[in-house]
Amino acid sequence: MVVIEPETEPCAAGILESEKAVASKNAEETTGGPGGEASGSSAGNEMISDEDVFEDALDEEQLEQRALAQANDMKEEGNVLYRAGNYEEALEKYRLALQFASEITSSLEVRSICHANRAVCYSKLGKYEDTTKECTKALDLNPSYLKALLRRGEAHEKLQHFDEAIADMKKIIELHPSDVQSRREAEKAIRRLEPLAAEKREKLKDEMIGKLKDLGNSVLGRFGMSVDNFKAVKDPNTGSYSVSFQR
Repeated sequence: MVVIEPETEPCAAGILESEKAVASKNAEETTGGPGGEASGSSAGNEMISDEDVFEDALDEEQLEQRALAQANDMKEEGNVLYRAGNYEEALEKYRLALQFASEITSSLEVRSICHANRAVCYSKLGKYEDTTKECTKALDLNPSYLKALLRRGEAHEKLQHFDEAIADMKKIIELHPSDVQSRREAEKAIRRLEPLAAEKREKLKDEMIGKLKDLGNSVLGRFGMSVDNFKAVKDPNTGSYSVSFQR
């Protein structure tokens, strides 16, 4: 912008020359100089663009704050419904809270809490597979989330996923060594779960061997034989097996 200082006693010729100078100056600014490009216009556009970006950034921040506030409101409504025993309705409120909080960087905490709370609701409804899934989502956002580890471990035990439950208890001991009560509960759970896990592994092994025997008999039966015609003997020195045929 060109500022023209007012003259005290302008004469007609002086005014005319001044107007011509202003017009020439404006033309140069508009075209970027004689024969040049519209650099002045481009600079003006850049200034407007910068201001627009700044305003958009402010608007985005305000929108995120509003969404986070709505997420917290939905979470609190879910908590009220949970305490009243309305687990299905609480699940929906937590889902809405997650929807409001999605893609907001500052919402990691509220999102992990909502997933953990949904896990509790599913546990109350006896839906333990869903419980483990929600706990896993909470732990993806907050890997050291103690309550999520405990709840997932409990759900795994309900599903007889004993090895997975033991893994969660060991994770609690690893991540929260100074939490005496939680560590003791985890250690107690491990002592209870390890025999169950071993028993399940043996059962699965027997089932697998049984299926393999059935498969072997179906093949060997075509030749008038069965797996009972083969005997495996373990070498006590090497631990390896040798198979011998017997009629």
